[in-house]
Amino acid sequence: MLLPQLVMPVLRLPRIAKRFIVLILDISFCILAVWLAYYLRLGQWVALSGDPALAVYVSLALALPIFIAFGLYRAIFRYSGWPALMTVAKACAAYGFIYAALITTFGFSGIPRTIGIIQPILLLLLVGASRAFASYWLGSSYRQQLKLGAVPRVLIYGAGSTGRQLAAALRNSHQMRVVGFLDDDAVLWGQSLNGLTIYKPSELPNLVSSLSISDVLLALPSIKRQRRNEILTSIAKSKVSVRTLPSVTDLARGKVTASDIRELDIEDLLGRDPVNPDPHLLKENIYQQVVLVTGAGGSIGSELCRQILAQYPCKLVLVDQSEYALYRIEQELQKSAEELVFEGAVTVTIVPILASVRNEQLMRKVVEQYKPTIIFHAAAYKHVPLVEANFAEGILNNAFGTLAIATVAAQLGVPRFILISTDKAVRPTNIMGASKRLAEMVLQALAADETLGKNTIFSMVRFGNVLDSSGSVVPLFRRQIADGGPITLTHPEVTRYFMTIPEAAQLVIQAGAMANGGDVYVLDMGEPVKIADLARHMVELSGLEVRDIENPEGDIEIEITGLRPGEKLYEELLIGDNPQPTSHPRILKAHEDFLSLSDLEPLLAELTSSLTLNSINAIQVKLKAIVSGYQPHI
Repeated sequence: MLLPQLVMPVLRLPRIAKRFIVLILDISFCILAVWLAYYLRLGQWVALSGDPALAVYVSLALALPIFIAFGLYRAIFRYSGWPALMTVAKACAAYGFIYAALITTFGFSGIPRTIGIIQPILLLLLVGASRAFASYWLGSSYRQQLKLGAVPRVLIYGAGSTGRQLAAALRNSHQMRVVGFLDDDAVLWGQSLNGLTIYKPSELPNLVSSLSISDVLLALPSIKRQRRNEILTSIAKSKVSVRTLPSVTDLARGKVTASDIRELDIEDLLGRDPVNPDPHLLKENIYQQVVLVTGAGGSIGSELCRQILAQYPCKLVLVDQSEYALYRIEQELQKSAEELVFEGAVTVTIVPILASVRNEQLMRKVVEQYKPTIIFHAAAYKHVPLVEANFAEGILNNAFGTLAIATVAAQLGVPRFILISTDKAVRPTNIMGASKRLAEMVLQALAADETLGKNTIFSMVRFGNVLDSSGSVVPLFRRQIADGGPITLTHPEVTRYFMTIPEAAQLVIQAGAMANGGDVYVLDMGEPVKIADLARHMVELSGLEVRDIENPEGDIEIEITGLRPGEKLYEELLIGDNPQPTSHPRILKAHEDFLSLSDLEPLLAELTSSLTLNSINAIQVKLKAIVSGYQPHI
């Protein structure tokens, strides 16, 4: 333990002091080599006085000038490698030739001639070994110090069991170096945990500069999301990057590793905790049933499939018109299904169907063949600007695609059909929102029909943005921050509702289990989030600063680009003002006006005619006549 502790004091010595130490060592090696040579020659230890002392004087008189001439004291020993050892060998060879010539050839009274051969060999071993040891001891330690200096220095927020496990896992890591803990418990402040000090969280701004902190690791897996949000807000002022660990459920295996550290999820900024799902509602229409999901490869559809698979259906039918998206989710689910079999659970058959829901004939064959007991309809075009620019395709896919598969479901008696809708369907200002509201109206009309409504329970679930979906701003902001900015924001006052994809998928399944027919369910999304604040938080929690008028030296600029065609400043979840509670605290039931099927069908026929003309003005006129509250962006 002493040698590693001496490395830095030795390296900090002046160069002249280091050379003097090496010179003393070489003098000692000359003396030691003579003493050992006498023992090897005579078989006994002798005092280095008289004739033996003469052998030492001759050695010193030759060795030191020769070593100086060969530059042995100009070398930087921590960098000594093979060339340096070769220089030592050459110097010792020159010394050995002269020393052997004097002692062996000419001879000295009282000094055995073989000393002239043995002593240079021993001196070579001693000097060579000393240089090799210096290279290993000083060099490797020096390089280690350089590596540690380049490794990010981090603080762990949370001195509990998870924080201790994380510190232990990172002790020998070359990715980051833990230099202390932060903890809210005042009793722990100032104490030492495994040699690391526990600091007060309010000291973080000073610690960032004094300890060169680059990251804070949140080791608080069981903390409430509201408290986590408060901690993140306080950390954001300190210009450090924040990373976190999975939830306590994900860490249930009881051991934390460095690979568990992940980038901070923006869901941590929502400030509310998800409500645990009702297991009975999740399983009710899925366990050992045939389930069909349209748009199975999309962000919402794929998460629906994962949640459905966890409830052990006997068969899961995946429908998507994107070959790549379908292949990706099918491969993932096949692997998960195989793991279920390996764990002794039921066998789940995964069936991928490459098709568009607008193909009514093909959808009929699929439903007739697999006989699903429930259909989750998530297939939709949802990017507002793209649908606005491709309005005909957006309406055909979102509205008429829904009509096609819903009609098939009703005619073939599929027990339940759930539409995944959006908050943009409420008083829409764009084609995407209007097409989704029209899809809702189609289901409401089918549910109210005396014939078709008896065969199938139709319902729809309406919610806002989901984090990290393909249409979410979060992945876009992440890429823009990674590229150095700017972050593009359409308007500084834009607000949106946000929910995590897993939570939204679970609520959709539960709402579908509660449906009685024609129900419009609205998910409680919590408080709306200002997108400008979200962007600022993402920048700050990446350890960067927003560049603006107040801080022109910041890192990432937020650029206002202007509202896109059809984009709203604020989204709504309800058309009316009469939401009714349900048995689930996060699911509300709305009563929205709609048209009967007999009134809706001729309007849809007129809209179809307008679509063939591909005239945006004509289509907007027809949509305004059908969809109440539609005010197209001009």
